[in-house]
Amino acid sequence: MKQFTPCARLYSIRHCKQFAPFKKYVIAPRQFAALMQVYSIKNLAWFYPVNAQDTAEALNKMRVRAQDGSFFYTPLKRKDTGVYAFIVGGGAPFVLIMPGGGYGDVCSLVEGYSTALKFNALGYNAFIVNYTVGKIADSACPADDVAAALGYIFAGCAKWNVGQRYAVCGFSAGGHLAACWGTKSLGYAKYGLKKPEAEILCYPVITMGEYTHIGSRKKLLGARAGDINAQNAYSVEKQVTGDDPPAFIWQCREDNVVPFKNSLLMAEALKDHGVPYELMPVEGNVHGWGAAVGTPAEGWIERAVKFWKENGEKQ
Repeated sequence: MKQFTPCARLYSIRHCKQFAPFKKYVIAPRQFAALMQVYSIKNLAWFYPVNAQDTAEALNKMRVRAQDGSFFYTPLKRKDTGVYAFIVGGGAPFVLIMPGGGYGDVCSLVEGYSTALKFNALGYNAFIVNYTVGKIADSACPADDVAAALGYIFAGCAKWNVGQRYAVCGFSAGGHLAACWGTKSLGYAKYGLKKPEAEILCYPVITMGEYTHIGSRKKLLGARAGDINAQNAYSVEKQVTGDDPPAFIWQCREDNVVPFKNSLLMAEALKDHGVPYELMPVEGNVHGWGAAVGTPAEGWIERAVKFWKENGEKQ
């Protein structure tokens, strides 16, 4: 099996036979996938702050594990939704990962695959949810997909030897989705599902108000994007209660896409309600580091796991 390198064309990744079940979701934005196939992994740095070597290594591991069944993709009922499974078994807890993309796409190549494998290396099972985006995202749909993904995972836990304790981990707009899932009004309780032990929020969109990411708000709220009541309903800082799970949050102080104020609003809301949290500010202005290998944010996964162990297991 020829190994992917940073010079590998995206075409070869998209058309890799082991990746056939999720071929259309590998490259984001999806509408430009055909054009972007001419680029190499290292060329992704023109669009996203990715580590090309780490990305190539992750893809190689996924190909090998696809053959032994410890990595696979399963579509869910709603069109263009599904679950990537990265199984280590052992009855270990799992992390449900929600990559970002401004509710216009799900950037698993940038923020999902490497992150899942790094959680695996620390002994945790990992799953990535491919949730509803674009014109049909409209408010509740992405949370519906999280519920469907968890239902699928819980149903398979015994077969895969995966524990039912879990945390959610979200990036950017996926961070908004993960944070919503941790609230009773928008997430786990609304769907009658088990509360996550912790939420890991990576440069998250939190508010739909003044400091929001405009694109995420437009996609999520659609025609109601300018409605103050709708904005308040989906501003996570306004939905936090003392029942929210402990949260680990990290973001660049000068983030050039999502204002750092989002992380501060979440931290303030958690503090006001007596919920344990850790805020990890990172120097710089970069948005989209994902697993953050070779960056000032490197090590956030280990810190997040430590936080989960010290706080989440007590819930």
